Parts: sequence; structure tokens; C-alpha cells
Amino acid sequence: MRLDKYLKVSRIIKRRTISKEMSESSRVRVNGKVAKPSTKVKVGDIIDVEFGRMILKIEVKELRDHVLKDDSHMLYEIIEEKRREENEEERV
Repeated sequence: MRLDKYLKVSRIIKRRTISKEMSESSRVRVNGKVAKPSTKVKVGDIIDVEFGRMILKIEVKELRDHVLKDDSHMLYEIIEEKRREENEEERV
């Protein structure tokens, strides 16, 4: 499954266009590497998403094309959720 679609279906990001824009601006990494929106995601992959000063690290648990409203949390597991310090350097 494409990265941009996975982020939308899992409801980590609400819209696929925003998911695509974030990936294009190097704010999403898959297994430690900057990822494009078309990057293929598989079960077991580790995804880091930067939301401003917040960094969310998740592990992909399941891939589905559609999920019910209350079922999206089963697609991933949050490994780490942290705030980036103001003096920490921005990623290139």
C-alpha cells in the first residue's frame, strides 16, 4: 500500500492530499529513510511523522483499504510520541 494512502486510511493524517504534501516535504520517514508519497508500506515498517514540534513514531500492524471509524487504531501501534526541543536542529 502507498504511504500516503496508509496514513489517510489509518487516520494518522485526515486527508490524503495533506499526507502527500507532508511526504513531499521530507516530514515522513519509513524505516529511518525519508519517504515519498508512493513509498510502499508493509507490515512491520516503522514510520516517523513530524507534526510541527511533535514527532510520532508508529509500527505498521495491518494494511486495509477501508476501516470503520472506531477500528483505525488496530492498523498501527504507537512506539513513541515526543516533542522536539526548540534548540534541536531542523531536518534537511
